[in-house]
Amino acid sequence: MTDVLWTPPADVLQRSRIGAYLRWLADHRGLEFADYDALWRWSVTDLDAFWRSIWDHFEVVAHTPPTATLAHRGMPGARWFPGATLNYAENVLRMPGRADDDQVVIAHGQTRAPVTLTAAQLREQVRRVAAGLHRLGVTTGDRVAVYAPNIPETYVLLLATASLGAVFSSCAPEFGTRSVTDRWQQIAPTVLVAVDGYRYGDKPVDRRAEVSAIRAALPSLRHTVSIPYLDPDGPAPAGTLAWAELAARTDEPLTFTPVPFDHPLYVLYSSGTTGLPKPIVHGHGGILLEHLKMLALHHDLGPADRFFWFTTTGWMMWNFLVSGPAVGAAIVLFDGNPGHPDLGALWRLAEETGTTYLGTSAPFLLACRKAGLVPRAIADLAALRGVGSTGAPLPAEGFTWVYDAVGADLQLQSLSGGTDVCTGFVGGVPLLPVHAGEITCRALGARVEARSVDGTPVVGELGELVITEPMPSMPVGFWNDPDGVRYREAYFDVYPGVWRHGDWITINARGGCVITGRSDATLNRGGVRLGTAEFYSVVEGLDEVADSVVVHLEDDEGGAGELLLFVVPAQGVTLDDELRRKICRELRTALSPRHVPDEIHQVRAVPRTLSAKKLEVPVKKILTGTPVDQAAAKGALANPESLTAFAALAEHRTPDHPAT
Repeated sequence: MTDVLWTPPADVLQRSRIGAYLRWLADHRGLEFADYDALWRWSVTDLDAFWRSIWDHFEVVAHTPPTATLAHRGMPGARWFPGATLNYAENVLRMPGRADDDQVVIAHGQTRAPVTLTAAQLREQVRRVAAGLHRLGVTTGDRVAVYAPNIPETYVLLLATASLGAVFSSCAPEFGTRSVTDRWQQIAPTVLVAVDGYRYGDKPVDRRAEVSAIRAALPSLRHTVSIPYLDPDGPAPAGTLAWAELAARTDEPLTFTPVPFDHPLYVLYSSGTTGLPKPIVHGHGGILLEHLKMLALHHDLGPADRFFWFTTTGWMMWNFLVSGPAVGAAIVLFDGNPGHPDLGALWRLAEETGTTYLGTSAPFLLACRKAGLVPRAIADLAALRGVGSTGAPLPAEGFTWVYDAVGADLQLQSLSGGTDVCTGFVGGVPLLPVHAGEITCRALGARVEARSVDGTPVVGELGELVITEPMPSMPVGFWNDPDGVRYREAYFDVYPGVWRHGDWITINARGGCVITGRSDATLNRGGVRLGTAEFYSVVEGLDEVADSVVVHLEDDEGGAGELLLFVVPAQGVTLDDELRRKICRELRTALSPRHVPDEIHQVRAVPRTLSAKKLEVPVKKILTGTPVDQAAAKGALANPESLTAFAALAEHRTPDHPAT
């Protein structure tokens, strides 16, 4: 039985954008490559030639040309395209291959009727909002913050802010006040744009009190603009400007401020589950080049596509999605509960919007599988040719479900990267087959390696994920970190000059990758390291288990330590000794006897970030005596109340149900 689930069509080089790029390299550079591996090796060896080819192939609009491609290659501190000036918004709004009356933004949600914008309408809205920001005194380098969901206004504001050379930062409106102020007090925005609330499923969520508290906590604010989203007829709060006034008619032309390649475009934040979130600064040029490369060459997106990734404005996948028009793709925005009225909602929306590429998270795909959903039976997905998965490792059974239940002919691309680089550095490519449970390849220009404990590169073995050559979309730096101390500590403290990402990865001989969880949440029993993803794949594969989290408490004396498993039983199921024995039996069989838990406890919920990532490290800290408030920043959690069960257990823990 083969694990190959999809193979490229015979004419892939004629039909794909990466095929066109290969022809361009042959015609314009005299370069020919036998296969993807040869192309990748060139892209991570001759960095100057590769990244200049991306600049030239995609005809980046620049106001002044660069004097070099890579002036300094060391990390941190690589200097890309010195001398160049450009503007991200100008390159996005070029929308190659799109006519003025083509729909380029298709927005659906649970708060209001669908909204569409043509290319001409998008440019016009950006023109008006940029003029409005200019009237408010916004200029190059000022910060504009937005507390709003994945709606056209947020996108227009990003492009308008960028057009002025100002710096954008978004928080999703489900973020609590403390979580927002922990982020924005660091960057001192002068303008805040905020919604009054939103609807999640059929539940209205009023955020006016939170907006008032955020305003009070940001003394740098000069102006606040209100978007009447939940209540379109509601008055703007006192002391605020209505969105309609910001976007009022004006004769001011749309212009683009030329900025240096590494000029700040937006600030993204680490999840902030422990300590203050890291304010990660991304630059105009690095984001533009990286997204052109990934969206066109890896995701194969162009003017014939409608690109939909389910995300909030608090996750970097939103920033990735909204670069779609830079390669000519229309984007589909969705705001709401993806499980309302049922898990078929996103699949039906894909049909309604003619989506050709649907991106989501591994937990969502696995939830659909567990619910027995067959999307192709409830929606016409004939237009869908690509499915993307990220946010967590997708196990083999998730891959198989997509091909069985969604479509046999589409390409499933599992990818991994992060907020830190605002992209995926391992993912899929049209030229290579899809293997079950495996990320297809390392992305062009991303020199990803696995490192053993002693720092040597390994193939076919579990290792630390590192990047050994610079990428243009590595952060410009952290905000308020003038000497780069926090930046170096975050990525370069373990291997000098080498980016350590914090994940475990196995890279096989053909270049396929399997990521098995965070390296700081590793299970290490008897010298055997195991990523948490494999553990969850076994436990949550059981019908009786809805969710789970596992932590390993090391023994200071060097013993085996304790392995603790916490499960959320499926509806109507209670964790009893029989289920405990079944879980242990499955883990022993699938993994090893070392990975049978010492204790299994029932909990009501697994703590997760607002972007649905499990939080093993805060659980581990709580169980080893760290107070809850110090172990995790509650405002960064989707369900902060879930931590109390672990705190109670830490106080009263007894091995009343040791696993046997």
